[in-house]
Amino acid sequence: MTDVPYAPPTQSRALKIALRWGLYLMLTVFALWYLLPLFVMVTTSLKSLEEIRTGSLIALPREVTLEAWRTAWSGACTGIQCEGLRPYFWNSVLLAVPAVLISTILGAMNGYVVAQWRFRGANIIFALMLFGCFIPFQVVLLPMARTLGILNIAGTIPGLIFVHVIYGIGFTTLFFRNYYVTIPAELTKAAKIDGAGFFRIFWSIFLPLSLPIIVVTVIWQFTQIWNDFLFGVSFSQAGTQPITVALNNIVNSTTGVKAYNVDMAAAIIAALPTLLVYVVAGKYFIRGLTAGSVKG
Repeated sequence: MTDVPYAPPTQSRALKIALRWGLYLMLTVFALWYLLPLFVMVTTSLKSLEEIRTGSLIALPREVTLEAWRTAWSGACTGIQCEGLRPYFWNSVLLAVPAVLISTILGAMNGYVVAQWRFRGANIIFALMLFGCFIPFQVVLLPMARTLGILNIAGTIPGLIFVHVIYGIGFTTLFFRNYYVTIPAELTKAAKIDGAGFFRIFWSIFLPLSLPIIVVTVIWQFTQIWNDFLFGVSFSQAGTQPITVALNNIVNSTTGVKAYNVDMAAAIIAALPTLLVYVVAGKYFIRGLTAGSVKG
């Protein structure tokens, strides 16, 4: 029997404390490095153009001004022709909210059918929907444009809603299917014996149990739709463009002196909704992702 080297308790405790503080220091450095671009964006948006040209990039503003934020939002530029984000922000709201709701409801019903109502060809249908998740955006541009033209909704917000609902159904179905397979099939069988039908079982049993995965789906879909640029620039026209297209126009349409403070303020405004969603519901997003990982 070999002898195990003995480490005094005080030395072992000191080593654990040192390792812990070393880990905290490393994580702090990584967090500061990751947040540095956001810090630069915020401080730059609070500076005047004169201070940006003469000051340091990472220095705090000598005099805080919200003029760049007002310009980015309302478009009241001085000496520079530009348009604000306000109408496009509300276009994105009108686009994202119904698209998220519709795709979430359809995904929940599809996942419920595939996971609990076994029928011939269910696995093939689910595999085809899953395959749709991996189709690049660029592949569907031409057929989607043709479809929008046939439906007479090309260049409209309902057309953009239709595009995002169709493209998001594969993801939402995947999320709900992986969650619903963890729910015992005995619940469905007992409800059928009691005379409950398809929609009764869905609304009374499965939907009340779906809060974690609903949060995941809403966050995922809202982020994808709000941050989308390709569909927005391809299937919209003047007056129906989402905020990402307007942000691109602001950054690339200024002439003369580059208004970096306006660009930074506009970028922060465009990113605020998704940032707030993750701050408010981020912990529920992680819980929902791991909720369906036990079975299925």
